Parts: sequence; C-alpha cells; structure tokens
Amino acid sequence: MSVSFPQPDQEPGDVIIVLEQKPHDRFQRQGINLVTTETITLTEALCGFTKVIKHLDDRQLLITHPPGEVIKPEDIKGIVGEGMPIYKNPYEKGTLYIKFDVQFPESYFNNDAKLKELEALLSPRPSVDMPPPHSEHVEEVELREYIASERGAGGGGMGGEAYHSDEDDEMGGHMHEGQSVRCANQ
Repeated sequence: MSVSFPQPDQEPGDVIIVLEQKPHDRFQRQGINLVTTETITLTEALCGFTKVIKHLDDRQLLITHPPGEVIKPEDIKGIVGEGMPIYKNPYEKGTLYIKFDVQFPESYFNNDAKLKELEALLSPRPSVDMPPPHSEHVEEVELREYIASERGAGGGGMGGEAYHSDEDDEMGGHMHEGQSVRCANQ
C-alpha cells in the first residue's frame, strides 16, 4: 500500500506500509481460507459430537457432527464463510477447514468381554487364508512397537548399505529382550 503527500515545489514521496502476518497457535492462513486441527476421540469419530471452536474474533462456533457419519484420522471438513475476508469485499469470507486428529484408546483399554461386545458392533474382521500348519515357507512372527530412535541404529535398520550382512544384525541390530536369531531350515 502506498500513500503520497504532494508538496509544492517538491517531488512527492511515498509512505510504504508493510503488513507482516504473525503465526497463530491454532489457525493457519492459506489465502482466503483458514485451517485448524481439532482433536476428537474415537467415540466422537464413530458416534458424532458437538464441540465449540473459538474463532480468531472470539466468536464461538458450535459444530455438530451426526452419529454414524464416521470421521477418519486426517479427514478435513469445511465451514463456508468462516475464513479470511476477501480483498475489497469484506462481507465475503473464505472457508474455515478443520482437520481432525482422532485419538485412539491406549492398549488394553478394556477387558476381553467388553472387546468382544465392541467387535460384535463393528464390521466383521476380514477372513484370512491361513497356510497349512507347519508349511515349509511360513514363519510366525511377532509385531513389536516401533521406536523411532532405534530406526537404523547400529546399521541394522532401514536405510542400511547394500553390502550389509546378517552377521551385522546379530552384533549391532536392535533386538529386544526375549528375542533370538534363528537360522532358516534348509
């Protein structure tokens, strides 16, 4: 934006005003739109919710999501007319987009009987074509919790060299208590 103040017998100068946008802790601007993240529980994601979101101008927006319309992690919903004002048309506004972070319960959050009840309410598990027992090319393995600090430690993780050997895994990999190295049957 430039403003001029002409003076007699002088060349006019300009006043330049620079607006700098500061980051906000909850909202990010993307052109005329605003983006925010809202955390909801798994129960809210499956069964619906009513929440209040405090807007930049201190208004409180009451949002309601109906039961049965599932919100998945990273889903984005929009509220038209709640974004930033449009240049030279302050009565029209962009969209406020809400990205949903769905919080799942901790492991072992309930007993087996309650989990069976929950399983009965949800869609059935997909069937798995099980290989014959004691099949030559089948090995039962155990899933472990991913620990980011151990990824690639000792050269035994992802991103290792092409010449990396199995012996290196035995010496410097990240084996957890109770694990052992087995040779394949030949």
